[in-house]
Amino acid sequence: MRAPYFSIITITKDNLSGLEKTAHSIQLLQSDEWKDFEWVVIDGASSDGTIEFLKQSNANWVSEPDNGLYDAMNKGIERSNGIYIIFMNAGDIFSQDDILETIQNEIDEPLPDLLYGDALEEGHSTNQYYKTARHHRLIHKGLFTHHQAIFYRKDKIQDLRYDLKYSYASDYDFTARFLKTNPYAHYFDIPICIFEQGGISQKNAAKSRKEEFQIRKSLNVSLYKNILITARQVGTQIVKSVSAPLYWKICGRF
Repeated sequence: MRAPYFSIITITKDNLSGLEKTAHSIQLLQSDEWKDFEWVVIDGASSDGTIEFLKQSNANWVSEPDNGLYDAMNKGIERSNGIYIIFMNAGDIFSQDDILETIQNEIDEPLPDLLYGDALEEGHSTNQYYKTARHHRLIHKGLFTHHQAIFYRKDKIQDLRYDLKYSYASDYDFTARFLKTNPYAHYFDIPICIFEQGGISQKNAAKSRKEEFQIRKSLNVSLYKNILITARQVGTQIVKSVSAPLYWKICGRF
């Protein structure tokens, strides 16, 4: 049986409303002419009705205890069969109904190791903010786009996994290590996802920056540059907390 082109991996725990939101977005991706993806759900033994919902879905799913978000993401990699994998966690949705089909149609041989694009972030009220990706070669400055806007070629991942010693920035570490041996990336100047704010890295921004500092150190970023990057991160976080519109003028576009 032919492998699906995309594996959409969703991590969830006791977030039925978010899972239903993501499931609806994924359902809209398919049409009578196109459905070249699978949906993989890793649930951390929820007790809020999630298991009953998954039993009625077409997902390839498992519900069991895990050692946190990144352990669950590693399980998702193991369970996926697609040519490319993307993580779209409970509450996150795709930017448009035909986004995966559009990306598939635009990819040429040889297949890139990594695909990425821009993102939309949910703001207060009904606002959505457009966040443009940085170039992937600027990985030393941090993750260049939202994790939900990155596709990794499954056969290039091999034995690479999310490092559980990082609780908040393992996605940055994973992507940096992936690009080190798989540098061929393709950028799409369109939003891939609508990101739901409030993830663990945003809720623990200071701890996340500390882990990112250690990851940049492993990338041989000089101490001076590392301190400067961290200072800029702190500065932009302060601006965002004081004035979201000003932050988005600096860091993105509407």
